[in-house]
Amino acid sequence: MAKKNLEVSTKNKSVKPTNGRQKKLKVAVKLSNYELKDVLRMMLTARTIDNKALNFLRQGKTFFHIAGAGHEAIQAAIGLCLDKDNDWYFPYYRDMTVALYSGVTVKEIFLQCFAKDSDPASGGRQLPEHWGSRRNRLVSQSSPTGTQFLQAVGTAFATVRQNERRITYVSSGEGTTSQGEFHEAVNWSSREKLPLLFVVQNNKYAISVPVQEQSGGKDNSIAEMMTGYENLLRFRVNGTDFFESYEKVSEAVDYIRSGKGPALIEAECVRLLSHSSSDDQKKYRTKEELEEDSRKCPVEKLAKHLINEEILTNEEYDNLKKEINEEVTEAADEAIAESDPDPKEAHRYVFDESGFKETLDYEISEPSGKKIVMVDAINHALHEEMKRNDKMYIFGEDVADKKGGVFTATKGLSTTFGDKRVFNSPLAEASITGMATGMAVAGLKPVVEIQFGDYIWPGFMQIRSETSTMRYRSKNVWASPIVVRVAVGGYIHGGLYHSQNIEATFAHIPGIFIAYPSNAADTKGLLKTACRINDPVLFCEHKGLYRQSFATSPEPDENYLLPFGKAKVVREGTDITVISYGLSMWDSVFAAKRLENDGYSVEVIDIRTLIPLDEETIYNSVKKTNKAIVIHEDTLTGGFGAEIAARISDNCFQFLDGPVKRIAAKDAHIPYSPILEAAILPNREEVYKGIKALLQF
Repeated sequence: MAKKNLEVSTKNKSVKPTNGRQKKLKVAVKLSNYELKDVLRMMLTARTIDNKALNFLRQGKTFFHIAGAGHEAIQAAIGLCLDKDNDWYFPYYRDMTVALYSGVTVKEIFLQCFAKDSDPASGGRQLPEHWGSRRNRLVSQSSPTGTQFLQAVGTAFATVRQNERRITYVSSGEGTTSQGEFHEAVNWSSREKLPLLFVVQNNKYAISVPVQEQSGGKDNSIAEMMTGYENLLRFRVNGTDFFESYEKVSEAVDYIRSGKGPALIEAECVRLLSHSSSDDQKKYRTKEELEEDSRKCPVEKLAKHLINEEILTNEEYDNLKKEINEEVTEAADEAIAESDPDPKEAHRYVFDESGFKETLDYEISEPSGKKIVMVDAINHALHEEMKRNDKMYIFGEDVADKKGGVFTATKGLSTTFGDKRVFNSPLAEASITGMATGMAVAGLKPVVEIQFGDYIWPGFMQIRSETSTMRYRSKNVWASPIVVRVAVGGYIHGGLYHSQNIEATFAHIPGIFIAYPSNAADTKGLLKTACRINDPVLFCEHKGLYRQSFATSPEPDENYLLPFGKAKVVREGTDITVISYGLSMWDSVFAAKRLENDGYSVEVIDIRTLIPLDEETIYNSVKKTNKAIVIHEDTLTGGFGAEIAARISDNCFQFLDGPVKRIAAKDAHIPYSPILEAAILPNREEVYKGIKALLQF
């Protein structure tokens, strides 16, 4: 039996550089015998799950596993130091022990392993070790490495703004720190002194790539690479030593809770198993290296220490391993007996299915105010929604006063609502979209601005792989209903990088609503709706319409909302249907007026939103006119017009008296010269002639 309580003093043990200095561990680790035995139990449980899952995989009962073996000590230290009932977790795939400490059960881990319907992380939609639990504030994790960092910054930011005293934990391996989003996250959190704990679990290999081919820090250290951040507390610890890890994590947590800023711990671990079940590390690691790592096993290291300190006997240790193996086996047996997912449910929860958006009161009044230009309609909508919802936040590049946005769409907002709710972001689009997603999962409503559609691409990974998938991949447990406002379109002589249309690319992504209005009233109504619904929205604003006279309209009142998925018949006709949106819609209207003088009756439909698309209005019109043409500013190949044309052909073929045609930009980049620009983008003469040619078919 155990003979004494343990007070493990490491006062004289040096650790690796901390914020550029050699430091001594100052505080003794004081844990009761019971607590230390529980630490060993948790570490052993994680290791046993790894082994059991790999056995199931060899038996063909599962398809994938990624192990945390060799990382258990640092993770146990993290688990002990965080408050599972209060803090937020953004763990990475090796964080088995952290997941257990956060409250995820062994059975729940195996429910994910076997892809069962009752898996609380994803209901069988994600790979194993993609953690997620609402009750534990463990945010749904995805496969792309590094995307969790900026989300964690957003959540930490949200806790501060909501006056909540919580730490947000985020982790990764050392390879992920080569991603730019990691550096963006460290930058933002350090500047804002956010309560964020970064833990980099450095096992020296990113699959097969060694750390010396990853990190440019001194001695290839990630902590050393971060030396320039004044408010960032940095530690480099032996992640296989529980006591050293616990002491430094405790110190980091105290620092964070004091409000001084974030902390980063680089924990040097060993990877005792291959990167994943799809990898064989014997191909690129020597036998001697693997044997050396096995001698550093954190589980055996802790067990040996407890036995030497007479806290645990060899017999007790053997019994503990047997007991844990039985518990894990029982949990796995229970999990495998659970129901599989219903294939009829596979398509669900791409969007919000609560029915909330259907309860909103749409178009309860007619726009009847003074005429207003589109950019002012945007500004007024934002003012009204900020006043209505104190959880709404606006940020982006140059959005704060005195600038108020490069197009003045956000003028006056920071003055009216303060710089805590309306503020400038760094010049980093991934930071904008990633931050927004993290804020949204924590309950805020971020409405962000991307200055030009041409520059949205650094933020594309967050939108494509995180924002759009959050609800689906968590089976409706988490959601990220952000609004991304973005200026798009050409005809302003902006050249290649201030003229792009992006809607077709984003329309290919399930899980995002896309609006592309053509006039001030529709813009205000749709933007206000976007600010209220529980789905993410890409809100495209054509720069050429911001102050265009023909896009003005009487201003709607503050209660005016437009539903997504409702097109508008702008001009009725009987001879042909023209489907369009944005600035091209106006070219279509002008062509229709000109064709009326030629004796033709042209019906023009403004779809207003691409996702969802109002197919009913389109089909009803085509069935009446028997001819259809789609006109948009984006390139012809892969443009959204191709999707509309395909759906018309599928659903209205028997009603057509001619081919479904398209008019779009040439498949080229948009040049600066007005002469060259006019040769690429569709123009009014081209639109007029194209419609007339189909009329005469």
